This record gives sequence, C-alpha cells and structure tokens, in this order.
Amino acid sequence: MTFPKAASLALVLGLLVTCALFAELRSFERHKAENDFQRRAKVRVAAVREGMRSAIDSLQTTNRLFATIGSVSSNQFEHFTQPLLQRYPYIQAFSFHRIITAAERPQYEAEMRRNHPGYEITEMVEGKLFPAKQRDTYRVVHYVVPTNGNETVLGFDAGSYGSQTDAMLRAVDTGLPTSTGMLKLISSPDLLRGFIVLMPVYRPGAPVDDVESRRRAVIGDTAVIFRAGSLVDRILTSSGLLKNPGFDIRLYAGQSNQDADLVFHSGETLSSLKSGSGLLQWVLYDQADPVSETFEVAGKTWLMVIAAPPVWFTANNTGSAIILIAGVLFSLLAAAYLHSVVVRSVRNLHLVGQRTAELKQSNDLRIEDSAARERTEQALRLRERAIDASANAIIILNATPPDYLIEYVNPAFERITGYSLNEVVGQCFRFLQSDDYDQPSIDEIRASLREKREGHVTLRNQRKDGSSFWNDIYIAPVSDRSGDVSHFVVTQYDITSTKRYEAELEFQANRDVLTGLANRNLLRDRLRQAVAYAERYGHPVWVVFIDLDRFKFVNDTLGHRAGDLLLNKVAERLLGAVRLTDTVARLGGDEFAILLVERTDERLTVASVQRIMDALSAPLTVDGHEFFVTCSTGVATYPTDGHDADVLIKNAEIAMYRAKELGRNNFQFYTAAMNAEALERLRIEGNLRNAIEREEFVLHYQPQVDLHTGRIIGMEALIRWHHPELGMVPPARFIGLAEETGLIVPIGMWVTRTACKQNKAWQDAGFGELRIAVNLSARQFYQQDLVQSIADILKESGLAPQYLEFELTEGLVMTDVEKAIGILRDMNALGVQISIDDFGTGYSSLAYLKRFPIDILKIDQSFVRDITLDADDAAIVVSIISLAHNLRLQVIAEGVETQEQLTYLSRHGCDQIQGYFFSRPVPAELFAELLEQGKCLPGELRTVPEPERFSGTY
Repeated sequence: MTFPKAASLALVLGLLVTCALFAELRSFERHKAENDFQRRAKVRVAAVREGMRSAIDSLQTTNRLFATIGSVSSNQFEHFTQPLLQRYPYIQAFSFHRIITAAERPQYEAEMRRNHPGYEITEMVEGKLFPAKQRDTYRVVHYVVPTNGNETVLGFDAGSYGSQTDAMLRAVDTGLPTSTGMLKLISSPDLLRGFIVLMPVYRPGAPVDDVESRRRAVIGDTAVIFRAGSLVDRILTSSGLLKNPGFDIRLYAGQSNQDADLVFHSGETLSSLKSGSGLLQWVLYDQADPVSETFEVAGKTWLMVIAAPPVWFTANNTGSAIILIAGVLFSLLAAAYLHSVVVRSVRNLHLVGQRTAELKQSNDLRIEDSAARERTEQALRLRERAIDASANAIIILNATPPDYLIEYVNPAFERITGYSLNEVVGQCFRFLQSDDYDQPSIDEIRASLREKREGHVTLRNQRKDGSSFWNDIYIAPVSDRSGDVSHFVVTQYDITSTKRYEAELEFQANRDVLTGLANRNLLRDRLRQAVAYAERYGHPVWVVFIDLDRFKFVNDTLGHRAGDLLLNKVAERLLGAVRLTDTVARLGGDEFAILLVERTDERLTVASVQRIMDALSAPLTVDGHEFFVTCSTGVATYPTDGHDADVLIKNAEIAMYRAKELGRNNFQFYTAAMNAEALERLRIEGNLRNAIEREEFVLHYQPQVDLHTGRIIGMEALIRWHHPELGMVPPARFIGLAEETGLIVPIGMWVTRTACKQNKAWQDAGFGELRIAVNLSARQFYQQDLVQSIADILKESGLAPQYLEFELTEGLVMTDVEKAIGILRDMNALGVQISIDDFGTGYSSLAYLKRFPIDILKIDQSFVRDITLDADDAAIVVSIISLAHNLRLQVIAEGVETQEQLTYLSRHGCDQIQGYFFSRPVPAELFAELLEQGKCLPGELRTVPEPERFSGTY
C-alpha cells in the first residue's frame, strides 16, 4: 500500500515548518556569534590602541619634566621614568636625545668620558657601530633608562637613521608626539624590529608660536622605544585578552596586511570556511568574518586584523539543534500516526462497501438454507461492530442531490462532534460547517459529490457546543449492483492537535511569548511590506521606538513577576492606542516598536505619537502599587530616514536615546546629527567606565550660607569629570548615562567617600563644624546595602554622621512611598541629615511629606530665579518657607544670583542660601581659601530672627 496523501502532506508540512524555524533560529545564532566575535575583537583592538596611547601619554609626561625643570640631570631622568617603566612593562626604554653641534662635539665627548670611559658619538653602518662622521649637528642619545642592556645606545647619533630624522622634523614642526616607521633597534642584540616615538624639547622660555620659532628653539627630544611585538603581546596579556588561543591576531605597521609590515602575530593561522560547501557549511559551522580596523597613534597608522576559527555550531548554541531534532521527530511521528489512521479508514471503507454489497445480495437471493443465512448475518454483524468500533468518524450519505442526506453515523462521529445519531439522520452534510462557508475545501467536497468520485480535503467543522475542530475528510462512492452510485462513505480524522501545533510553531517564530505582540522578525517583515507599499503609492511610514522610563525600578523593587504584569498592561494600552492596520511589537525587555502606516483617509501627524504617549501616562496599578508610566520615544520616517527596515528601526532607536538625554517622557524625530551623537555617547560611555580608576573625577564645592550669621556653614559637593581629551565635562553630559548603565552607584560612592574625607580634613584644620551635602541618585537610594555603605564610609573617614547630608529629589521618594519611608528611617537612625532637593517641581503630597524623616527643604532655583519679577513664583517661595517652618524643617534656597533675590529671601525668613551671588562651585583648594578668609554676607543682607518663627538647628 502506498503512503497516504494525508501522511505525506503532514510529513512535508512538518518538515517545512521545522526547516523554516531552524533556518530562522540558525540565522539568529550565527548573527549572535558574529556580533559576539565583533565585540570581543573590538575590545582587543581598543586595548591595543589605548595601551599604545597610554604609553605615548607617559612620553608627554616625561617631556613636561624638561619644560618644568629645564636642565634635567641623569638621576632626575632615571628617578622620573623608572615608575613609568614599571607601570608600562611593554616599553623597552626612555631616552633623551640632545642636539650637539660639530663645534661642541670635542668638549661634549670629553665631559661624557668622565662617567663613561671610552665614550664617543657613534653611528650605525651595516649593522655595526662606528664613530660618527663629521656633520654639522648630531642628535645624540644623552640619557637612556634602563641603562642596563642599553649601554651601546649611549652616544648613538639618532640623526643618522633616516626614518628617525623624518619623524623628528615632523615632531619639531608640530610640537606633538610623532612615531617613526619600523626600524631595527640597535639596543637589541638581534637588531629586532621596533619603533620610536619622539617629542621635541624646546629651550625654556623660547617662543614656540609657529614652525620657524619651534625649529630655532629645539634643543633635543624625549623618546620612548618599543619592541612592536613585545608591546602588543604585553598589552593583551596584562588585560587578559590572550587567554583565547583560538583567535588569530595580527598587527601591521601600515594600512595594508602585507607580510613585510607584520609586526605581531598571536595564534595559529586560521583556515576559513567562507568559500566552503555552501548550505552544509552554513548548517554545521559558525565562523565570523575577520575584523580589520585601523587606528592612528602618534601620526602612525596601524592595521589590526583578528580572525576567529570555525566552530561546530552546537558548541555554543543548542536552540536550533533542538528545534531541528524535535521538529523532525514530531513530523515523523505525526506522519506515522496519520498513516496508521488512514490505513484503518481505508480498511473500514472496504468493510462498509462489502457490507452494503452483501446487504443487497441478501435481499435478492433466496437463502433456503437456514445455516447459510445465519453465517451471513453473523458476518454482517461483525462488520457493523467493526464500523462502530472505528476511532474515526464514519458517515454514510445518500447519493441523491442536492442535499445528500445523512443515513448513518458511527459512535466515533457522536464522540467527536457531540451530535447523536438521531440528531443527524436526515440532515444535510453541510450543517457541520454552520456559517463557515468561506473555505476552498467546500468546493472540492461539492465537486466530489457532484461528479460521484473519491475526494480528500482538510476542513474546519463545528461541534454541537459551537467549538471548531479541524479534520481530514475522505469521500468514497458506493455503487449498487447495477453500477450506479447510491451512497457515499465519508471518513473524518480529527487533526485539531496537529493544526494547533503548527499554529504554536508559527506563533513562537513571529510573536513575543510574554505579551503576544509581534516580535522583531514579524515587525521587520511587515515593515518591508509597508515600505514596498509606501514606495508604490508615495505614502510615508513611521517607525516609533518606545523605551519605558525607569522600568528597572519595578523589577528591582517588586520583582520580575510585577515587571511582567506591567509589560502586559503596557502592551494592552499600546494596542488600544493604534489602529488595527498598525503593528505593535515588543523587541525585548522594556522596548517596544510601533509601525504606523499612513492611509488615504487618515494622515500621520505628531498627534498620533502624542496619543500613544498619553495612553501610557495614565496611572497604572500592579500588585496594589500605583505607577505613573512614562516613556522615551524616537520616531524614524520612510523615506526621509532610510529605505531599509533595519535602518529605520536603528534610527528610531537613536532618536529614542536622544529623547532620554533631553529628560525622558518626550519624543524626538531622527535627524542625521543624532547618529553622530549616538557614536559620541558610546565613546563617552567607554571612557566613563575607566574614569574612577584613572582618577579623572574631581569635586567642586559650592558654599551654603546661613542667612542669620552670614557665615559658611556647609557646602554641596558637585562632581566634575576632567577628561584627558574633552577637557572638563559637565555633569549633564555623563550623569544620565551613568544612571542608565548603573555606573552611578560606584561613582556616587566615590563622591560620598571623597566628600567625607575632605570635610573631615577641613574640620581638623580648624574651619569649624561644616556640613557636606551629597546628591543621591535613584539607583543608589534603592540599592540594598545603601545604609551599610554609608556607615562604612563614615567609619573610614572619621566624619561624624550629623555633618553628612544627602539630597534626594521629591520625585525619587514619591516613586514608592512606603519603601522610601523605610529607607529614610534607616538613614535617619544612622544620624545623617536628609534634604528634599528641587522642592515644588514634582508631585509631593503633604500627607506623605509629614511622614518623611527629613531635615531640610531646598527651594528649586526655577522659583528663585523670578521671585522679584513673578508674583506666582514669589507666592510659592513664601508658601514653601512657611510650610517648612510649620513642619519644623530648615529651608535653603538654591540658585541665588542677585542681591534682590537674596534680600527677598532674607526678608521672608529663609534660613540658608547657595548660588553664584556668594560663590560659584570651586575646587577644594579655592574653597579652603574662602574658609581661611572668613568670607561672609554683609550684615544688612542677613535675616533678622523673629521670635515666633521656629529656629531649628542641624
């Protein structure tokens, strides 16, 4: 018997779905492996680049020694450079080249022989050192550190090396570090290849404003010598980046990968499968494309190439393998099961045909023999029982058109459909379709009945309870003795579970499991279709990228279950805010994307985006906690911002990050400038991670003045970032990024520790009992070990807790009031002061405010700025002062810049002020000068105490 069509169809369909899922997941795994390799390779490139640049920084540091001291002795040079050699072990040596004229040569050599017998100026000829020929000038190695192993270098005329001379001329003209090309190092016994970076030393006090003046002022240069291979090897080894032996890492001294320019090679030469056996290679192996990046150090361009070995795909990824194996097994099992069911169905049809023929024969024949009649009846009863016992539904139809009425159904039909025999006999077979006539298979059934032939269809029918089910239907005609078709036998096989499995596979491939929204794959597919349609009809397409603001706070405080509930509610709101023709997708985490397509009857406007944000902003309750969900939204449009689906999604994401930078809870459209800003953001993020270790952060201090005494009673610590390339970076450029990346926690702890130590030092110096105020971010406030960390810092610094104040914004403490009250009470029990910053700009409730264990209210500068011009702002300030005093709290006004503002605040009983009127934020040494000078407010600007007003103290 041949393999039935239904089983073949199920097998082919199952294998196709399995292959599609495998291909999609396999592509994702390969893309993930490619991205992972690209990231790891770029980390190594960045390490080499930064390591070389750090070494160049050490040269600049050494060069500044000559600019600062002037005449540097051999001992000074050695003592200064020895720590640098220990810090940068990949540097072979530091040297100082001194320019000597021909007239000065005899006296110079005589002086040097006092400490170095036999000393003379030398040059390299055919790999050997000889006394230097007569020249107008010599650029002599005057000092070299370390001396051991480099004795032959002393007295060498570096000007005799052409590549060194060219580099020196460029360095003199620019005043910047300049690298030579690759050359043989005479300090190496084997004359190994390396390179030298030079930086000119000018005569102290000489003008160096232009090229000519620099050439006249140069007296020598400082240099750092590298063995190129050793340099790269030690940089990568010290960073732990040579632990993966599979990588093939090469560094070339130039922009091309010529073997002659190869200066470093780590790992074995890797073979590539890229030109291999096509599909089989794609299935079995992962191999990322080599990463080739060029970078410039000291005017020299380097090329670094990193390749990865081919890896058997199950080494790191098992998802696609599981999908492939499970899908093939399921398809085979489903086909085998369907085959067995169909075989039984065919056998039952055969039995039904025999039974019908025998029934007619029994009516025509006269059976005189009672024993024979009994045997015939027994055979008929056996066949009836076989039909009744069939697991598949069997229906016998009358062949009379147009209704083809039902004459018989077996018990399996009753079990599957819920209809009894009495309910269906005499009914038209079409009643199982109910109103679901829009199925192509119905036409095939009609054709089979009309043409009185066999038929096979897959059909969706309806049970008695109204539920739908899928079944395979086989129709076979039954002929009477004259050969005319008198009946049809219909066999039904319930395949609902198979259809459900197929639907689940399709759902998993195209839908987000948590929310049921479209995933990235389905969004990309629909975006491609929308772009094709828009290109044809000239309609715009908008991609809206949405990121929930501070979603991590929900997960951290209430757990991931609450986070999942919140994401589901957000998904419901997004679906309710768009049209049925739009697509809402979840891209992962708290990121969503919406595809908005313009229709002929409705144009896309900014109101469409605003409607979406308004839908999310309404209060939302999760596990009894009320949240105000806001989002940062970016919009990219076709065709203005891209013609490719991936480009549009990427540009919408860039616009979203721009919205975050502008304060969150807003939307921004993509512009080309945002792309550059995104790259700058990545650069700052990378540098920010090393800023603490490199000691690039500094604190400035702004005085806080008591309006009753006019004296400085405290200061607010404000962080600044002294970037080696960007200069002084203001907090606005990196604090938000630090919040997003979580770096704000170690940065905040550094600020608190540094501020406490500085305050303790000032107190020990006799400047009085000063209070230091430190800002606390949301991430810091809700970390579990906050109070213990503060206690450890106070113990380490020796500062009494009452002299440390933490400033929190009212929006922060109102996010989760009950949790905030618990944390504030723990901090209060520790003894530190607590103030509410930017008071009046958020949504504080007075009912909660009185429950907070706080000491100070800070009036936001947005109210102070216009108190002498705007009656509303003036009324708000007076109200805040009155409210604070009634709650027995101190009040401090920030942003005081004019005498008029100060006079108004003093007249209405404000306790303290800070702002540019008294002093800008200044470094620690300048703040100490303010304390030494005893700077204070004039008497006429101070607050006159009122007996009835509360006079609180810290």
